[in-house]
Amino acid sequence: MNSDKRKKTIVLGVLGVDAHVVGNKIMAHALESEGFKVVNIGTFSSQEDFIRAAIESAADALLVASLCGHGELECRGFREKCIEAGLGNIHMVVGGNLVVGKQKWEEVENCFKEMGFNRVYPPGVSPKKVIEDLKNDLKCSSEPCRGNS
Repeated sequence: MNSDKRKKTIVLGVLGVDAHVVGNKIMAHALESEGFKVVNIGTFSSQEDFIRAAIESAADALLVASLCGHGELECRGFREKCIEAGLGNIHMVVGGNLVVGKQKWEEVENCFKEMGFNRVYPPGVSPKKVIEDLKNDLKCSSEPCRGNS
């Protein structure tokens, strides 16, 4: 299969002091199975790690996971750092156990959207749902997920 259209590239990782790798591996496999190019930076990743990988791979989106509950702290200023690095329009997705304690999901979602994330997912979201949304958001409904250019 030879195509002049570039696969959509996703940088995937677990932000901060967080070693939860199982969901990361499942998501990477699911994305690759749907035709995405995945740059998996793994666990214990910093915002700078995501940004560096996005620049190096010309990524279309960042998928940020945080399962230890420190996502709210770890994600602050992320969009601003992307803007400073020339990635102001990159599609940003975050999901997992993002906050400590019991909080209303609508408030959690709004908090992360105010931080500049385009999509925010609760714990236990299906990879299928994330991929469906990514395909719509990145305008790549065909198989495999390739760009329009």
